[in-house]
Amino acid sequence: MADYFIGNKEYFPKIGKIKYEGPKSDNPLSFKYYDPEKKVGKKKMKDHLRFAVAYWHSFCADGTDPFGSATIPHPWNEGKNPIEKAENKMDAAFEFFTKLGAEYYAFHDRDIAPEGDTPAESEANLKLLVKKAKKLQKATGVKLLWGTANVFTNPRFMNGAATNPEFGVVALAATQVKAAIDATIELGGQGYTFWGGREGYMSLLNTDIKKEKDHLAKFLTISRDYARKNGFKGAFYIEPKPMEPTKHQYDFDVETVIGFLRHYGLDKDFRVNIEANHAELANHDFAHELETAAVSGFFGSVDANRGEPRNGWDTDQFPNNYYEAALAMLSIFKAGGFTTGGLNFDSKLRRNSIDPADLFLAHIGGMDTFAVGLEIAQRIIDDGKIPSFVKSRYKSFNSGDGAKFEKGELTLDALAALGTKYGKTGHTSGKQEYLENVLNQYLLGL
Repeated sequence: MADYFIGNKEYFPKIGKIKYEGPKSDNPLSFKYYDPEKKVGKKKMKDHLRFAVAYWHSFCADGTDPFGSATIPHPWNEGKNPIEKAENKMDAAFEFFTKLGAEYYAFHDRDIAPEGDTPAESEANLKLLVKKAKKLQKATGVKLLWGTANVFTNPRFMNGAATNPEFGVVALAATQVKAAIDATIELGGQGYTFWGGREGYMSLLNTDIKKEKDHLAKFLTISRDYARKNGFKGAFYIEPKPMEPTKHQYDFDVETVIGFLRHYGLDKDFRVNIEANHAELANHDFAHELETAAVSGFFGSVDANRGEPRNGWDTDQFPNNYYEAALAMLSIFKAGGFTTGGLNFDSKLRRNSIDPADLFLAHIGGMDTFAVGLEIAQRIIDDGKIPSFVKSRYKSFNSGDGAKFEKGELTLDALAALGTKYGKTGHTSGKQEYLENVLNQYLLGL
């Protein structure tokens, strides 16, 4: 990738290419642990991790919250009209991607192009900015990890998009999703994500759950069919989320999404895009959601961030927990690693982080965190202590009657009869504390 910017100005003029300098470096604008070319196992770090920058938080979020106005100044918002501002923002984004060394990005349609007064005008705006994005991708080598449509911000979506009780809103959502799929195909996106934050309900008194879930499935089905008909070869992702903004969402967690996809026959094309903060809101560990997807064959991509455990809200902070990252990468290894997906930093700066360098510092910290997690996960696999313990714990199912049970060769009568042969059993230690101590050794590099 080139050290690259385009347009009338350089938006991060005091910051050059971020390089790996190692853990002893005092330079805050350098990687301490993420060495993109370093081999870990059979692949380079950059190919294991496939880092992506979330366009929306990095270049659209301005620090606004429910209690205060914008605090983060964005020089790319200076322009004569919305299109010029969008073009400036895209110049800044690709400058950032290349200086950071992120090989992928992700976007919503409304992140890169302003909404027009009509659906036709909105689509025209999107096509114009997609044309620019395609040129910038070619010039920089940056690729689109996945695209999506923002069918949640506009007031028309206050009661949902695909699940809206008004057909006209469903049709307008389709207009937007169709255009976003077209944009994703044009830009060579490796995936397309459906985020259903408004797809749910607030009260059963005014809701027909069956109808809404049926409509959601139909919407996903025809979206898939349209994309495949028009040459999209990538993966479709559902992003599980339990609440906020809608009280009861239809994609609560990974297990819920898997059940939904299987029920409606969508399990062949759709996978899950798992977010750490959403796992926390569902009262799950991040690794639990990843592991659930991995063992079920539904693992797709990851939105890398963290939440605030004392705050029941989607705070979208940058990841900094090595322990959590190690467990996450171990589960990702179990899923076979990323194919079309990657680690997308769906994370935003804190409201009081207003220096241009802060955006780099936040991503550097997140990338270093997952680089450490990657190396620890590889160490766990190579050393073999933890995997071999887990395998040994279930060894009674490897032969004899245990193996017959796994193969479905025992009736309940036969299984119950076998139970009378066993005396005192079930008092074998799970060694949780020992395994936690081993993991801590890996974390400390011992």
